[in-house]
Amino acid sequence: MIVTLIIVCEVGFWVLLAAGLALRYLAGMPRLGAAVLLLEPLLEIVLLAVTAVDLKNGAEPDWKHGLAALYIGYTVAYGHYTVKWIDGHAAHRLAGAPPPPKPPRHGTARARHEARLWLRTVLAAAVAVALLQLAIWYVDDASSTGPLTDWQLSALRLVGIHGVIALTYTIWPKKPGAAEAAAGTERSSSMTKN
Repeated sequence: MIVTLIIVCEVGFWVLLAAGLALRYLAGMPRLGAAVLLLEPLLEIVLLAVTAVDLKNGAEPDWKHGLAALYIGYTVAYGHYTVKWIDGHAAHRLAGAPPPPKPPRHGTARARHEARLWLRTVLAAAVAVALLQLAIWYVDDASSTGPLTDWQLSALRLVGIHGVIALTYTIWPKKPGAAEAAAGTERSSSMTKN
């Protein structure tokens, strides 16, 4: 039941997102569209409530409860970021707004961008670990909460792996290719002439 609810929440996220954007940009109802977009956190609240009820009714804590906590953590950390990114693209395509800025591709700016994404992963893991710890305390049976502890460790491993990946952009910053460097040189020389 929990896995089905996670799938329903994910599908619901995209349905609410599409409906909210359609109302904002296609139907010309920006307030109603924003209201629909604000309904998205309710999906996670429902998932959290159902997971708690499942544990309260005596369900054995297992991987499904851990996956639910990770999903909620991911949505807390990356949900608004994803909605904002898609909203920027929808505004560009459907309402004639300027294209949203692309993430930096090279150097220190790219390293900072990757560090900010890593901090989102830290937040996602912190939320998941906290929810799992609450579930462990709620069940209060060390012999059956092993899977929840394993998910906590998995969340911390994900933070470590993503941290190493983000760090590589600082240690070995990507440099622009020859064509990009030439375009940048031409741009800077034309600015100097003006």
